[in-house]
Amino acid sequence: MEIQHFGHHHPLVFIQAHSVASKAALCLVCEKPVEGWSYGCNQCEFYLHKGCAELELAPKIQHPFHPKHPLTLLPKSPYSGLGICNFCRKKFGGFVYNCNDCSFDLHINCALLQSSIAANFPNSLHPHPLFFIQNHNNEVKSHCSGCQKPISGQIYHCSDCTYPYFNLHKECAELPLEINYPYDRRHPLTLLPQPPTHPPKCSCYLCRIQWKGFVYSCSLCNFDLSLDDFLFSSPTITVASHEHPWMLVSRKMSFVCDFCGTDGDHTPYFSAICHLLVHKNCISLPRHIMITRHRHTISLSYSLRQNQVEDWMCKICYEEVDIRYGNYRCPASRCRYIAHVRCATDKAIWDGTIMPEGYDERSEEVVDEPWNLITDVVEQIRIGELMVASEIKHSYHDHNLRLTFSGKTKDDDSHCDGCTRPISTPFYSCEQCRFFLHKDCAELPKEMPHPFHKHLLTLSNSHDEYGYSYCVACRRRYQGFGYRCYKRDCRFGIDIQCMLLSDTLKHPSHEHSLVLVHNNEGTSCSACFRYLLSMDVAYRCMKRCDFSLDVGCASLPLTAWYKYDRHALTLTFSDDSEPSQLYCDLCEKEREPNRWFYYCADCDNSLHLNCAIGDLPYMKLGNKFKTDWHKHPFTVVKNIWNCPPCKVCGEVCNGQALECKESECNFTVHWNCLWDLRE
Repeated sequence: MEIQHFGHHHPLVFIQAHSVASKAALCLVCEKPVEGWSYGCNQCEFYLHKGCAELELAPKIQHPFHPKHPLTLLPKSPYSGLGICNFCRKKFGGFVYNCNDCSFDLHINCALLQSSIAANFPNSLHPHPLFFIQNHNNEVKSHCSGCQKPISGQIYHCSDCTYPYFNLHKECAELPLEINYPYDRRHPLTLLPQPPTHPPKCSCYLCRIQWKGFVYSCSLCNFDLSLDDFLFSSPTITVASHEHPWMLVSRKMSFVCDFCGTDGDHTPYFSAICHLLVHKNCISLPRHIMITRHRHTISLSYSLRQNQVEDWMCKICYEEVDIRYGNYRCPASRCRYIAHVRCATDKAIWDGTIMPEGYDERSEEVVDEPWNLITDVVEQIRIGELMVASEIKHSYHDHNLRLTFSGKTKDDDSHCDGCTRPISTPFYSCEQCRFFLHKDCAELPKEMPHPFHKHLLTLSNSHDEYGYSYCVACRRRYQGFGYRCYKRDCRFGIDIQCMLLSDTLKHPSHEHSLVLVHNNEGTSCSACFRYLLSMDVAYRCMKRCDFSLDVGCASLPLTAWYKYDRHALTLTFSDDSEPSQLYCDLCEKEREPNRWFYYCADCDNSLHLNCAIGDLPYMKLGNKFKTDWHKHPFTVVKNIWNCPPCKVCGEVCNGQALECKESECNFTVHWNCLWDLRE
């Protein structure tokens, strides 16, 4: 059975039992995994759920979220790459209702939501009209602007606010504008859309937790109450993670939380049996969690006073852990892993998963488990006492691969298809085609944790529609293998070189060890001086020397090669030469005295970083990729002796470059000039 769907030029064939396990696919209407009955075009990998294929979608709609113009139905995102839905803020690549004039988009799930104007919402809390949505089908993943908790159930939505987005739980939208609070009876508290302005260094409870939502406030008493306390506080609380009840202390007081070890000056909770005084947010701390920084489950402990712990240094921030207060530590015998509560539960470190009591620990040898291998051994040989796979079948190649311990490939410039670096022994190769894998790359596990990311990462050799991927850690484009996160709405991916980095680093550019830090806003890299953003991971000095390295600089190779030098060039971190001597021997342009460079002391050769390793060090020579503005694919080449001029800037393409080999074009261009190339 076939149908001709308006969104695709080929007929779609009915598929009775489409299985995600056998062929991963997303429905291009609702963008959810395709399972069961569906329609598809296997040639184009175009799939729709049966119900989505049979939806009667109007070619144009007038939607209340965008009343200015009608929205037009398009079968794919009108932008290069993925678009972002203006309601739920999720990325999409399939069907969309679009306003071309305003670049306004609603993917199909959001366009079909039923909404109505919410009447009588007070202007004192929000200046724009709100829409009441009875069921948003879990499309909205943001937090409530009132209580700062994840959106769920019935919601109120503002279509006028873009950033920050404004959504409210129904309960938060219907809060009373004035209340009498039992612990401050002198005046009523007034509901405000945000906390009152406090001095810059205020240490009150709301400023310490950086509360951004609605508050109940009394300006006469300087008393502020968060919705967290108003909605979710009760005089006595019982939680599963602690065996005794907690009682709310009926007055504000200064204290040190026995769980997280940080100061508090609000109304704490008290355990009369354990004699513990804690923040309300700390009451619900889970007993056992798993983080990618450590291979075992770590457990909350608040009674380390009697334990003999050799190292009381937090393994995340590398500052001292005060064992008089709570911390997370590894209960495994002979494992001395310990971390501050705030470090272990940081959103960049922990994904929020709570481990149950009696959880069977993750194997320390997880990379060797059969389920986690991506190769099948076809033939083995004995070398000494070891059995080594001499022939394998790798999941990412159609033919068997043979192991080579010595000698060269047929092409001395061959590169590994996994890490894209020049081939060195031992390696596996295909006798039928030019496919090479270093032995280490062939043995990479299917899944691995990594300290750069809070979720488990999966090995991948797939790339975007242009033929390459982008490493979010070192900010380089790469081909070959990488590790990606396939959690919903998580686009994290890194290349193999960054996957080899750990949470600590000893780098020759600095005398002290460096430790991985997730939030680096307000700092800059001490090597390239790039200003770091909040989402950038970087390495900082463990001794607090105000020294930082972004991952791109931390992962630079320590040696490189230059065609006119028989020695390896060494990565060098400072130069006291005369200003007239500061130039690059390859491009013959000046070097900045405080920038890293590659240097050969024997031959006195100096090269810029990019001149030595190229603009595309992790793009495999000979591989192709596409762009939106040139009709032919480009090939990655390395010009050593015959260096043609760049089509855009006219300078010679010395080293790595891109080449269009079609006879009608036949030109070469620098990577950095590629964006200026327009047809």
